[in-house]
Amino acid sequence: MQTETKQINPQTEANKKWQEKNREKAKYLRNRSTSRSFIKNQATLEDIEELKQLMKTRIELLASASEQTE
Repeated sequence: MQTETKQINPQTEANKKWQEKNREKAKYLRNRSTSRSFIKNQATLEDIEELKQLMKTRIELLASASEQTE
């Protein structure tokens, strides 16, 4: 009986190492990708209106935080 050995792609291995080393950045990129995909492919007009309001609030929060650090 022959045993099959899986060939591990070096790029896949490198990606896995990077993700383990950079968990927060990988999570950020994954979430950003999911958000963009949702907006482009599934969001309804109602969803987009809600997201616009959420983004406006977030922009104001980031702007005020930026002003406080200057």
